[in-house]
Amino acid sequence: MATIDYKDSGVDVEEGYNAVNEYKVHAKRTRIPGLLTDLGSFNGMFEIPKGLRHPVAVSGTDGVGTKLDIAFQLKKYDTVGIDCVAMSVNDILCSGVQTKFFLDYVACGKLDAKVAGELVKGVADGCVDAGCALLGGETAEMPGFYDEGKYDLAGFGVGFGDKKKMITGEKIEAGDTLIGLSSTGCHSNGYSLVRKLVKNFDEPFGDSGKTIGEVLLTPTRIYVRPVMDVLSKYGKSVHGMVHITGGGFYENVPRMYKKGANLVSVIKKDSWEKPAIFAELERRGADPEGMWGTFNMGIGLILAVKAKDADKIIERFNKKAPEFVMHGHPVMKAYKIGYVKAAEKDLGTELKGSHEATILE
Repeated sequence: MATIDYKDSGVDVEEGYNAVNEYKVHAKRTRIPGLLTDLGSFNGMFEIPKGLRHPVAVSGTDGVGTKLDIAFQLKKYDTVGIDCVAMSVNDILCSGVQTKFFLDYVACGKLDAKVAGELVKGVADGCVDAGCALLGGETAEMPGFYDEGKYDLAGFGVGFGDKKKMITGEKIEAGDTLIGLSSTGCHSNGYSLVRKLVKNFDEPFGDSGKTIGEVLLTPTRIYVRPVMDVLSKYGKSVHGMVHITGGGFYENVPRMYKKGANLVSVIKKDSWEKPAIFAELERRGADPEGMWGTFNMGIGLILAVKAKDADKIIERFNKKAPEFVMHGHPVMKAYKIGYVKAAEKDLGTELKGSHEATILE
């Protein structure tokens, strides 16, 4: 009787070793103080930063979603890792905390070390932008479970904050100004709808010199460095933050309020410049009103701040923004996009998705 080994079952251990060697090259670029282990250990260790009186670990996890399918079709794998990092570190940032380390998970049907290496290159690029270490990860080759040529990519990050200094939304009050920070496009949300609307990703996108597929693969902006810079000077004036991800404005904006706050966000829809991709998606049939509950519409992060300091905070964001450009992104812009007001009636405690809690004018 003939014997079979692991490779005969579809798992190529040698290719796995090759992939890990690719990963190590990229992980070296992300080394920061506090990192205690190198990639390849059974676990990763990171020292809790000194100087925190009451340290709190803050975590976030996410994936890239169906945006990956566009990367597969275009055979461009080196940017979706940035999206993977961004989705977690921007969530962690909403507590006023910078991510310190990140771990990734790559799964596929048949491993190609070069493709996996490009995916992790993007992860490392995102970690460099966010100022965190790529502490480790996992690569799972599962023949027969994933289609050959398809990969899944997910990860999670951890940061550390001082409990008394963290942003919790408790201080948000009526009269606070809402500041919006520009996105680079769709980021990593709404791509199931995008893929219904766009069938040929090789179509030219206006006079941009890019295809629509290239525009849709623009990586998510990582807001960590500009926001941490503002917090270093105006931290006491920032009362809340929200990352505009899946669910758009209606589901995400109310999440920065504490339960029972009974506050409403009023957002001026025409107060910022929107990336052209959103008008193109509307032209192709996306419901104009529904888009506000699906996409970020050009605003990736919102801060609720003291009204008296809003102009100074916007000025600092816009003055310092050129220092933080990475990945070929356009320079980030900050806009005054609305304000917080008291609700006219009791909204209850479950505000997620409520059109009453987020008013778009």
